[in-house]
Amino acid sequence: RRTDPVTGERYHSTFRPAPTPEIQARLRQNPKDEEGNIEKRLDIYYSNVKALEEFYQDAFYVNADQDPYVIFEFIESCIIKPLPCKKH
Repeated sequence: RRTDPVTGERYHSTFRPAPTPEIQARLRQNPKDEEGNIEKRLDIYYSNVKALEEFYQDAFYVNADQDPYVIFEFIESCIIKPLPCKKH
């Protein structure tokens, strides 16, 4: 992610590149996207993920690299289950 300090417009080097070399030259990177900051965030994530997996034992994993309809159907099938009833 990059931001044009003149216009405030945001660009992405792959998905939405700056339209001209002049704009490209003046773009500034978001400090959150610097390699060191990303590494810190990943370290925090990996230090917490195990505890979250243990806490949310009934969670399910979703492969989001699929057609949105397939993802929806999968999530729907996971959550539309009969709820446990308390026997009287």
